Amino acid sequence: MSKLQGLSFGLATVVLVVLATGYFMRDWLPPLKSDRGAIDEAMAATLVVTGLVFIATNLLLAFVAWRYEDHEGAKAAYWHDNTRLEIAWTAVTAVIMFAFLFNALKLWADMTSEAPRDAVVVEVTGQQFRWVVRYPGKDGAFGKTDAAKVDVDTENYIGLDKSDPDAKDDVLMVNDVYLPVGKPAAVRIRSTDVIHSFFLPNFRVKQDALPGMTTKTWFIPKVEGDYEIACAEHCGLGHYKMKGQLHVLSPDAFEAKLVELGPAAPEAPAGSPNQASE
Repeated sequence: MSKLQGLSFGLATVVLVVLATGYFMRDWLPPLKSDRGAIDEAMAATLVVTGLVFIATNLLLAFVAWRYEDHEGAKAAYWHDNTRLEIAWTAVTAVIMFAFLFNALKLWADMTSEAPRDAVVVEVTGQQFRWVVRYPGKDGAFGKTDAAKVDVDTENYIGLDKSDPDAKDDVLMVNDVYLPVGKPAAVRIRSTDVIHSFFLPNFRVKQDALPGMTTKTWFIPKVEGDYEIACAEHCGLGHYKMKGQLHVLSPDAFEAKLVELGPAAPEAPAGSPNQASE
């Protein structure tokens, strides 16, 4: 490689990375509509750090190709290693990676922590190929469910035990979630068959739905509107159909909607929303 080729390689690397990064970041995420801005900040920081390292590495490669090009009379020199240099770059890399790791663990802890006591509680159950949505009634308790009672023909998709007093005022619907703007939403996520993944791109919410388990997360919707619910885990031939709508309403409109859809609007339970009974 000639010196001109080495210089051209270095310049092309910088130009291509800058252009690609600008184009990618322009539309790489849908507009944020929740309180989870820390996730966007973490991804941006990761992109900046790894991008700078990538550029620096390729510029160094271009410099070496330019500085040590082959020429008549050149003699190869053997260079084995430099222990201090290897320890230094390993230590710096480890520090950067641990910083990313600890920040990610903090974000995960925040997202899966106990929701505020005044949060609206909603249960979302993944089932090939639909999202079954349930709210507790005024008692703040979910009715019991039994897998043996699941009956698609009668639309008892989650096996609700209708003899349970707590089930009398449960509000159920399919593929639609309603939440009030500006208020914490505690989401209990379940599955009746295979692994699904409850994904709200605009809210930076993505939580797996696992058979036999209840996973939990919470967030605060910030902007009214209708948003996509997707399944981010391939769950069978009908995976492409497993989508729904999240409707963020004003508090009054939310209460009115739940009255319209079911026997009673949900209210926050007296205790933690994540302790609502099965």
